[in-house]
Amino acid sequence: MIPGTLYIVATPIGNLRDISLRALDVLAAVDVIAAEDTRTTSHLLAHHGLIKKMMSLHQHNERATAKQAVNLLACGKSVALVTDAGTPGNSDPGSILVALAREQGYKVVPIPGANAAVCALSASGIAAPHYLFYGFLPPSAGPRRRELEQLKSQPYTLVFYEAPHRILECVAILAEVLGIHRQLTIARELTKLFETIHSCSLGDAIAWLQADVNRQKGEFVLLLSGAEPAAEGGISDKAQHTLTLLLRDLPLKQAVRLATEITGESKNMLYARALALKEGTGS
Repeated sequence: MIPGTLYIVATPIGNLRDISLRALDVLAAVDVIAAEDTRTTSHLLAHHGLIKKMMSLHQHNERATAKQAVNLLACGKSVALVTDAGTPGNSDPGSILVALAREQGYKVVPIPGANAAVCALSASGIAAPHYLFYGFLPPSAGPRRRELEQLKSQPYTLVFYEAPHRILECVAILAEVLGIHRQLTIARELTKLFETIHSCSLGDAIAWLQADVNRQKGEFVLLLSGAEPAAEGGISDKAQHTLTLLLRDLPLKQAVRLATEITGESKNMLYARALALKEGTGS
């Protein structure tokens, strides 16, 4: 170990054997481990025959504990930072400690490992080469809706994390804001006993989740297909096709309202396109 060095150690997201040999070497050799939950980390260490001195660093005490950890670095100690699962600072505590250590000139060494988002993408069959990792959406409805409104025009696969007690509510608002035709891959309990990876349209996702209560359990990664390229009038080809079909049998305003609910695209753009379609047909 290099004295006065902070090691950022990725830990398994489920299966305890999904940890690198290098990570085990570091955890065995550092002076102190700063852990999100010392009980969880104790279980991981015991599984691999390790006993180490630990300090608790979680979202409620991170600033205070970060200062303690940096004081240890100042004394020439080596510190490993871990969270309950995955990589610290990636939707988990750690960024404050890393920033403070770097600010004060201490060496920070990443030890890579398991990542739920990449794990889900690798097994999803999604061919799109680009993705946007968002992580957890805001827990309350208003901010969550505003964030999705900002994201809905992005052409990239959108990657979200979600907790089990919010999964139904989250999928429902995804369908409401982004439209029921987007493709969704639901990855739950990755690397664990009941690992599940299921793909369907957003419109069918709630029914699939409710068909078996066990499907609503565990930690979730949601992979959502990106927005289609806009066609004439600033809307996608699919939205224009939906609008055209609705206009055959419905008044303009009703057709626009339904097209907005179905596709999740801009109501103003759909209305403008509907006017152009009506004028083009002489209706």
